[in-house]
Amino acid sequence: MANGFRLYGFSLLLVQLLAACSPTKQEALPAADNNAANMTAKATQPIADGKLVVVFGDSLYAGYNLQQDQGFAPILEQALSKQGIKAHVVNAGVSGDTSADGLARLAFGLDGLPRKPDLVLVGLGGNDMLRGLSPQATRANIDAILTELDKRGIPAMLTGMMASPNMGPDYAAAFNPIYPDLAKKHGVPLYPFFLDGVIGQRSLLLPDGIHPNPQGVQRITAKVAPLVARQLGE
Repeated sequence: MANGFRLYGFSLLLVQLLAACSPTKQEALPAADNNAANMTAKATQPIADGKLVVVFGDSLYAGYNLQQDQGFAPILEQALSKQGIKAHVVNAGVSGDTSADGLARLAFGLDGLPRKPDLVLVGLGGNDMLRGLSPQATRANIDAILTELDKRGIPAMLTGMMASPNMGPDYAAAFNPIYPDLAKKHGVPLYPFFLDGVIGQRSLLLPDGIHPNPQGVQRITAKVAPLVARQLGE
């Protein structure tokens, strides 16, 4: 967790990144987000005897402004394959989603899958922080998402976000504990800060200096994939 807190020095970049996660009227959602809208169609492809993994989050999961084979979901699938794990990773990331948006679409998305997932990664809350939404509401929404997965007997993993210092110490004190607290409550693994090692590194960001580029996605996935593999029981 200490590495994540050292990234507070990149507060302005983090604010910009989260702002970019929220599409404006002038900015259309990137093509990669269509994978999330059509996750049911994608997931109906043959899965055979492999694992079914769903990455459920915002633009950081969706593959913002990347080719469809460069985002987090396909790179995670490749990383798992290199570890000898046959897995089908479904992209359920939507740019601009808040935790409330994610909760609202969760049941529909799960009901459309061909079978119960072996793992759902949950990565939401960054847009809540950007908009200054109540951390208590964010906590309640993510708690409800994990509770629904619990009810369905679906293993989950949580990836965290951190409040930018410009939100003030009171907001950070309420927001930052959300992820470790809920991971402990639900007994799920936690990757504390999804952008650890990438934010502030220009060589790992898109030309906008905001979102991870393909190399940044590779860096993130290299850290997250071993935790995913462990959760899959491999």
